[in-house]
Amino acid sequence: MSDTTTAPATRTLYGIEVPAAGIWAIDVSHSSLNFKVKHLGLAKTRGRFTRFEGTVDVGERPEDTRVDVTIDADSVDTHDETRDGHLRSPDFFDVASHPSLTFRSTGVSGAGESWTLTGDLTIAGVTKPVSLDVEYDGVSTDPWGGVRAGFTAKTQINREDFGLTWNAALETGGFLVGKTVTLELDVELVRQ
Repeated sequence: MSDTTTAPATRTLYGIEVPAAGIWAIDVSHSSLNFKVKHLGLAKTRGRFTRFEGTVDVGERPEDTRVDVTIDADSVDTHDETRDGHLRSPDFFDVASHPSLTFRSTGVSGAGESWTLTGDLTIAGVTKPVSLDVEYDGVSTDPWGGVRAGFTAKTQINREDFGLTWNAALETGGFLVGKTVTLELDVELVRQ
């Protein structure tokens, strides 16, 4: 474990300030993994996962950075127990057979405060490549002497690509649940 009290929290690369190289862990109590999908082709239903963990191994070169996240599929929360139970069923996440969703990065590119993080996302046992638009929000020291970094990320996926094909046709045309799911992440990391 590095000594965060004496090691610099940031460094300058390509003329911009970025987090120092090393291992950073997700602070779950100050991070959120949210999603939204259209319902009846109208409003967006929103949800989140409440239990997850992960690390970011910030490389000496940003391109060498690695991200590894595991999400407890059973922690899905849309503020509706009946819907959450359906999402946990074999129609969607099938948590009995696939208790975790995972993301493993395969590449990082970009500059300044805007980056693209690519990786393999696994949902219900199906793995597909995804790209997330990432914004770097900065580094700060907390009142206890720890060092924290903030990031936001966003992407869209087609849930059917991951085998989540359950739906119901509407009498007026269209379907009950949209295919496109927007993922929005607010992540606070703690330097280890």
